[in-house]
Amino acid sequence: MLNFCQFGAGRIGSIHAENIARHGAAKLRYVVDVNTTAAQALAQKHGAEVVSIEVALADPLVGAVVIASSTDTHADLIEASARAGKAIFCEKPIDLTLERVESCLAVAKGAGVPLALAFNRRFDPSFAELQRRLVERAIGDVEIISITSRDPAPPPVAYIKVSGGLFRDMMIHDFDVARWLLGEEPVEITATASCLVDPAIADAGDVDSALVTLRTESGRLCQISNSRRAAYGYDQRIEVHGSKGMLRAENQLPTTLEIATESGVSHDKPLYFFLERYAAAYRAELEAFIDAVTAAEAPSPCGEDGRRALVLADAALQSLREGRTVKLAP
Repeated sequence: MLNFCQFGAGRIGSIHAENIARHGAAKLRYVVDVNTTAAQALAQKHGAEVVSIEVALADPLVGAVVIASSTDTHADLIEASARAGKAIFCEKPIDLTLERVESCLAVAKGAGVPLALAFNRRFDPSFAELQRRLVERAIGDVEIISITSRDPAPPPVAYIKVSGGLFRDMMIHDFDVARWLLGEEPVEITATASCLVDPAIADAGDVDSALVTLRTESGRLCQISNSRRAAYGYDQRIEVHGSKGMLRAENQLPTTLEIATESGVSHDKPLYFFLERYAAAYRAELEAFIDAVTAAEAPSPCGEDGRRALVLADAALQSLREGRTVKLAP
């Protein structure tokens, strides 16, 4: 039985706690959150206890931690957990600055503890099958990848102001997926963006609509499309064009029901938001982490994947600000 301490009792923390509770080889032992009311409610639901960070990390029965607290706490909690010898599962991003990420990863590496980063889209059943088919060369050589990720509505402007911006907060998932599917590290990035959804987002110093193109050394291309608004629901699609064909993963719908009448053919809109769309992915990523820790294997995606995704996010922002293609170090 792998005992967990979870930092964070908010929306995503509730998902992770539920998945720990459902797993036959895991148990939620502690919940830690500055919001004691939320912590108590989550702990009571899953038979856990609310304690301080120090008490949780000092308990030798705790083998792993889930870090689902606010972004500005991630790096400090990773370092404290690593020094306590705990396996670590952390929500993205590790931090909003590359320097802090690198110093944090050095501490985790020095402690020799497993560190997994919660890039859950790698665990979506459809996306995972698409990637498996790529590895099997079902469509030959990868040539062009198109990743679409559009939210149904923007988050509150108060969140935008502390999120790190669209590239670090939203598109960082797509940067990880791009690296995962391309099979090569990008060497060039070009970004363009606008504020078309809400002028308040521009006033906060961010954008809400963006296109990014990545190019690898061999010439493989990937285009990422992000928008903070999609009137029809949560739009999450991937298309990969190869030398021998194409692979495509479409949106998930509530049902497969299709209605055909003389006025046309219609079906359900896509699932509304990420908690519904990626429910299976959240379960699968935690299962993969538990399996890796139990088998004493390195988890994937790892802290280095988080660092590389942030490098791409920073380079996209540089490209946008300077109006040019940015070369990436190998």
